[in-house]
Amino acid sequence: MALMETFYLSHGAPTLAIDETVPARKFFQSWQQSVYKEKPTSILVISAHWETAQPTVNVVDRNDTIYDFYGFPKPLYQIKYAPPGAPELAKRVKELLLASGIEHVDEDKKRGLDHGAWVPLMFMYPQADIPVCQLSVQSDRDGTHHYNMGKALAPLREEGVLILGSGSAVHNLGSRLPDGSPVPSWALEFDNWLKDALIEGRYEDVNHYESKAPHPKMAHPWPDHFYPLHVAMGAAGEDSKANLVHSSWTDGTLSYASYQFTAPK
Repeated sequence: MALMETFYLSHGAPTLAIDETVPARKFFQSWQQSVYKEKPTSILVISAHWETAQPTVNVVDRNDTIYDFYGFPKPLYQIKYAPPGAPELAKRVKELLLASGIEHVDEDKKRGLDHGAWVPLMFMYPQADIPVCQLSVQSDRDGTHHYNMGKALAPLREEGVLILGSGSAVHNLGSRLPDGSPVPSWALEFDNWLKDALIEGRYEDVNHYESKAPHPKMAHPWPDHFYPLHVAMGAAGEDSKANLVHSSWTDGTLSYASYQFTAPK
């Protein structure tokens, strides 16, 4: 079963898992009913919360739940989401990346799922019955590097793999405001620029967002939450169509804008 779509999901704070007031929670809960009804053979997640020097895949038989945060309410640390690993997919990802010219792709044979993966997935696929593999980002590289990684992974769609980038469309933790505060103009301007650029197919502008977008360093002081977008975008192809599938905010400056990319038939 070939899949035509890839997605970039904004997962926000870990408390999405336990806070029913977060607007994006309903979006993730409605995934199989309203957003994406196809059932993939396996899932590849490119998460903002796994940064490595070289692209790395987790090669495990069963995914543990990683609590890669501190100082949050106790119930958050009691959640278990442990879908099967996808070691064959991990090997395939490595094969495709190496064939594209990337010189080194590492394997991690112990790592499970960080909260960039398990928090959205626990709502999207609560049965935890679909094999999941993670791929890391390289925050010292650029958008084009991650876009090219996505292009290399495009054949996975033909194999029924759902490719999900997980980050946040605007992610500046140092500028968070009391919940319910108006969204600052700089955050809105970046979020709107991103929406327009994606829907208009200006992917090269998104690859070079540091010079093309308004307030890029305010929106992303560190690029880890943005680069998963480039992978998802690249995996759908340069002629794909982008669609905004969800938009909401918390803490004034955390954008949950999420996008679907549909490859041409």
